[in-house]
Amino acid sequence: MKKNMVIVMMAAALAWSAAGCHRTAPAPNGGSPPAAVKASTERVAVQTVQVTEEAAGAVRSKAAATIQSKLVGHITAIHVTEGNPVTVNMPLIDVDDREVAAQVRKVESGLLEAQSALQEVDKGTAGAQAGRTAAVANQDLANATLERLKGLAQNEAISRQALDEAEAKQKASAAAYSQADQMLKSFEAKRAEASARIEQAQAELANARIMLGYARILSPMDGIVIRKNVDVGDLAAPSMPLLEIEDNRQYRLEANVDEGRVGVFHMGDSISVLVDALGSQPIAGTVAEVVPASDPGSHTFVVKVNLPAAPNLHSGLFGRLRYVAGEKQALTVPAAAITERGQLTGVFVVGDDHIARLRLIKTGKSYGDRVEILSGLSEGETIVTGNLGAVQDGVRIES
Repeated sequence: MKKNMVIVMMAAALAWSAAGCHRTAPAPNGGSPPAAVKASTERVAVQTVQVTEEAAGAVRSKAAATIQSKLVGHITAIHVTEGNPVTVNMPLIDVDDREVAAQVRKVESGLLEAQSALQEVDKGTAGAQAGRTAAVANQDLANATLERLKGLAQNEAISRQALDEAEAKQKASAAAYSQADQMLKSFEAKRAEASARIEQAQAELANARIMLGYARILSPMDGIVIRKNVDVGDLAAPSMPLLEIEDNRQYRLEANVDEGRVGVFHMGDSISVLVDALGSQPIAGTVAEVVPASDPGSHTFVVKVNLPAAPNLHSGLFGRLRYVAGEKQALTVPAAAITERGQLTGVFVVGDDHIARLRLIKTGKSYGDRVEILSGLSEGETIVTGNLGAVQDGVRIES
């Protein structure tokens, strides 16, 4: 099959050459002069052109989030589906909260119990404080009475029995004070314990209420739902992806660039990006980041380019960076000077006799409105660049 195709193409080229290049050549020995056509021409010359290269990549959102549950429970409701726009704090998914709600009620009950115990301790503490105050007063009175009676006893103004009774009362009041002081300290210890229980219960309640809040999963950002991984009734668990959301207002192309070209890119540079799904026209991007580490396997760097907003732009699209990698010398002609017939490409070359003759050429890359010529033309030859619709092989060209 390939052999036949080659034969057909060779035959077509020969036929085109025979029919075009020689059929209308100037008639010899006084034949009719060739028709004249007015057309612009250009002398072919080697020029300096910029060498452009491309690096393939994929479109990614600048911000994306994978939604997960912090609770273990069955999903009771899903409020969005793929393609839905979402805003910050918008409800996304509800998880069964009965177990967590029961835990909240249990902790609330424990807190009320601890608060009630503290109230009882406070009552006991107040009574113990009053008892110790009374004991202090009794002790002070007993001490003063004993000191006074000791003076009287030295003057033999009272009996020995009265002094003994005063000493006994003084010892009893001291014992009563010690007992009241120990009682107060005991209540103070109980109060500290009850306060600690309350603080612990309050912390547990705050944590339980936070966990209860996790039963309703909210959107962390503005964007669009790009993937839904679960349905109502599925069991949600930590680290299990439920939804994926991305910011659909800011996209960028992440391309892998050969490590030998990474020096071409600088932050803030404008660069052409081609996204096939958006058409053949390049769009202007801005270099946002050059990842400062090379992939040891592919020896490439990742270059991230911010893209302008565009319809139908979304993550996963294939894209290419088109950048200038250097300069070279090349033989080029205007793209408008090239004519195509089937799979054959040619230009009209004007000789010293001003006759246009069609010549087959092989083209290379395009550089703006000019095309590189790989073979078929030489520097210094003249080609027709305008009015090609009126030019045929063998016509006379008038500038």
